[in-house]
Amino acid sequence: MLHKTRTLSALFAATAAALVLAGCAGGPADGTDSGDDSAAGSSNGLSLQEVKDAGKLVVATEGTYRPFSYHEDGSGDLTGYDVEIITAVADKLGVDVEFQETQWDAIFAGLEAGRFDLIANQVSINDERTAKYDFSEPYTISPGVLIVPEGSAIASFDDLAGKTTAQSLTSNWYDIAEGAGATVEPVEGWAQAVELVKQGRVDATVNDELTFLDAKKNGDTDGLKIAAESDDVSTNAFALRKGSDDLVDAINAALDELRADGTLAEISDKYFGEDVSE
Repeated sequence: MLHKTRTLSALFAATAAALVLAGCAGGPADGTDSGDDSAAGSSNGLSLQEVKDAGKLVVATEGTYRPFSYHEDGSGDLTGYDVEIITAVADKLGVDVEFQETQWDAIFAGLEAGRFDLIANQVSINDERTAKYDFSEPYTISPGVLIVPEGSAIASFDDLAGKTTAQSLTSNWYDIAEGAGATVEPVEGWAQAVELVKQGRVDATVNDELTFLDAKKNGDTDGLKIAAESDDVSTNAFALRKGSDDLVDAINAALDELRADGTLAEISDKYFGEDVSE
């Protein structure tokens, strides 16, 4: 991860803080968050012993959210960053994993209804959610990034004043770019935004670092660079029903072991080319 050394304007800092609270898990990887997690949190938590007695951890994930949860071309096997990490955690707990593929819009309702034990789908931690659900320690940490052509004179978010950016109008990245003084060209998502930057039709785009790293690994960011990172970051973790205290503790202990033995870094490097787990 790049060091968080750049100082943003007061306007951007306030907007970026709002971004972290908003969360950006699931759906398009442009900062949108369409999940319906408005249901009140349940006190009917799950214990570690119940999971051990069942011999399995029932995990909700989309299965259509590359590179976090998706099906491999050819074999069709479910894989991805989140899938591999929760599988490694379950192995530490001594249980199997049963994946339940669920659309993002219904994933929190399914957790509340007890159809599965936890969500592994890049769920962002924010105040609203922590009031309703239990969360593990974060296993993904990602700032917002300012993406520009190589050789661009833009070096900070403050430099966006008077410049043009490409953003989805429904994303938090739009608010950040506009708040920094940019004129925003509306696009449907990452692919269209980055293409406009490559063509020189806009000066920059603001997006999630994970999205950039995934595209970079696939060779889709040639000619582009990260000019700046936000000081505030998005943290993503496993979500469980309220009252799952000892299960959360066991998951955290497993994550600590996986971090210490290098497993988290290895999985991160596989999907992103660097460690995004801390």
